[in-house]
Amino acid sequence: MNHEVLGIDLGGTNFKMGLVNNGQILREIQSAVHSKLNEAELLEVLYQLIDQIITSETKAIGLGIPGIVAPEAGIIYDIQNLPAWAEVPLRSLLEARYSIPVHLNNDANCFALGEKMYGAGRLYQSFVGLSIGTGIGMGVIIKNEIYNGVLCGAGEIAMIPYKEHIIESYASSFFFSEHYQRSAKELFEMAKEDQTIALTAFNEFGVHLGEAIKIILYLFAPEAIILGGSISKAYPYFQESLERTVATFSYPKQIEHLKILVSNQSNLPILGAAALCY
Repeated sequence: MNHEVLGIDLGGTNFKMGLVNNGQILREIQSAVHSKLNEAELLEVLYQLIDQIITSETKAIGLGIPGIVAPEAGIIYDIQNLPAWAEVPLRSLLEARYSIPVHLNNDANCFALGEKMYGAGRLYQSFVGLSIGTGIGMGVIIKNEIYNGVLCGAGEIAMIPYKEHIIESYASSFFFSEHYQRSAKELFEMAKEDQTIALTAFNEFGVHLGEAIKIILYLFAPEAIILGGSISKAYPYFQESLERTVATFSYPKQIEHLKILVSNQSNLPILGAAALCY
């Protein structure tokens, strides 16, 4: 039976989308986007991409939004990296153009939902999906359901004050560019060659991410934390310092029941966005 839907991951630097049928991505495309584009220009980029991939068999569209969104109303209220998109009625615009149902949610929630339906999250009733890349996003699954909070604002761990700034400044790509003047990707390649500066950078990163995980443990006490996003690929280089930091958590018995895992699929945000349609 055909259940073809379009899953869209609206990242702050790239729009990615894929045609999905029964958990399988049939085709995938993406385009870089510039944060300085205005509202109409961003919509045009989105329309052009959808026009390239949508088919007459596509039954619905699901979108993961990196910011504050009202799923019931289908309105984007705030995207940190795309400031022109403020209070955009994206669902009504897309439904008017394509005449199929459209569903929206936060992108980190979509990552967690993708893990719940297709990844390691299938083993747990309550867990956190932590996406670490350009920023840090968190999706919370409680008793097998996404916990949205008001306007999908639950899980915005990035904005919690930490040291001189906020957690996102230390537990995402910003840490490497601000403290080492190199990208996470560049340092990852250097770490593979055992270059000291890269190994030191990831060791420090693991400490900061470990402190973020301790905050998550105090708030939600999840069964598991599943790491995704581009920086999770470098996990072997910050695993030891992360685990050492998490081990200082105040309730050791709780740590005995915690699993920290790395997602083994790179396209779960798309799959999770598509899952909004089912």
